[in-house]
Amino acid sequence: MRRLKRDPMERAFQRGYQHGISGRSRDLCPFTHQHTRQAWMNGWREGRGDHWDGFIGTAGIHRLNQLNVAG
Repeated sequence: MRRLKRDPMERAFQRGYQHGISGRSRDLCPFTHQHTRQAWMNGWREGRGDHWDGFIGTAGIHRLNQLNVAG
């Protein structure tokens, strides 16, 4: 059975979250398309908020999984 590709918006969100949780700048966004860039920025904002709240390391990974299940 063939595996379906993941949604590009979901992948952009996850990559943005990973950048945000690690404290990286939002200027590092690799996307130029408006919708994928917005998904990346939304993930970055969530990640930054979680970084400030102390969800770093393993806790940040678990938080990302919770966001994926809820979203």
